[in-house]
Amino acid sequence: MTAQVSSIPHSAGPAAEEPSSAVPRPARWLDAEEQKAWRAWLYSSQLLQERLDRELTRETGISHAYYEILVQLSEAPERRMRMSQLADRSLSSRSRLSHAVTRLEERGWVAREVCAEDGRGQLAVLTDAGFAALAAAAPVHVEGVRTHLFDQLTPEQVAAMRDLGETLLRHLTDPR
Repeated sequence: MTAQVSSIPHSAGPAAEEPSSAVPRPARWLDAEEQKAWRAWLYSSQLLQERLDRELTRETGISHAYYEILVQLSEAPERRMRMSQLADRSLSSRSRLSHAVTRLEERGWVAREVCAEDGRGQLAVLTDAGFAALAAAAPVHVEGVRTHLFDQLTPEQVAAMRDLGETLLRHLTDPR
């Protein structure tokens, strides 16, 4: 798939619509360079995620989404975390995470426990079998990240990528 920038003028807005009671802010259209940067970032990040997921699933039987859940649990104290916190850390809805944890439970990689602190919440706990599955999958994941991302960049680009990511994280995680 070749990423191509649309031939639609980037400074032109949509056709006029019915006026609303609220006064809309004028659209701040992307200029041609911003549009190219946006599309390059959007397409490359989507293709990278798809490639990493496909390779990880093919080589290990673990999807990237499940791998991320296992990673989060492996890094948590005592390899356990509240389900709500795990959903937040995995950038997942609570219902989607619950479904994923059910699938990981079926494999024997995760177990659920009632939270002893309040008796209401649930904890997801990474089992020894889950840790072993993660340890076996990690080299495949790391090689994919290295091959498809870091080997393609100069040290200066890696530094710029980190700066960009940290800037966006500060903005997007600001609880406005």
